[in-house]
Amino acid sequence: MSCDRLTFGGKTLLDSRSLSTYDIHDDSTLEQVVDVLGGHCQVPCGIFDDPKLVAEVREQCATIRKAIVQINELHSKGDAQSFNQMTRWVNTKEEHCCKIITAISEYCLCQRVKPVGAPKSPFTNDKDFVDALRSHHSVMVAAMKAKQTVSIEGADALDHAVGDWCKMYLPVTEEQKSQ
Repeated sequence: MSCDRLTFGGKTLLDSRSLSTYDIHDDSTLEQVVDVLGGHCQVPCGIFDDPKLVAEVREQCATIRKAIVQINELHSKGDAQSFNQMTRWVNTKEEHCCKIITAISEYCLCQRVKPVGAPKSPFTNDKDFVDALRSHHSVMVAAMKAKQTVSIEGADALDHAVGDWCKMYLPVTEEQKSQ
């Protein structure tokens, strides 16, 4: 699933609806919107806001957790309105998992995780570099698995992976330095 989306008249087009339901005609103009977390571009401008990225990914995780809880609560009701809301929560969970995967791949792995010896690499040895790659991969896999489940353990695993991953992006406090 792509985190790109199409809009028409300021409204996001949903995959589940046909173009005719939006009153789109041959001469209509659609816009493609790309949602980018944390990093604002892939131009080598050197402007990064890692704490903002971590906050956004944590917010995505909280939304995924809430979606899982809501899906399970609504499933037990069995009425049409609950089914509609449950579907919306499934779509929300999918979207937020996708945003995490995109942030990790396009911002972190493309721009921040650089091999030992590369300009501006934070790593001084191969072990730390490989550990960082593993940490990023764990977040992406946990987000992918969270798409596939309605078990709260999927959210727990994602939170755990993000907790390990974010250590690379948050400043070290004085308390952490003394430990």
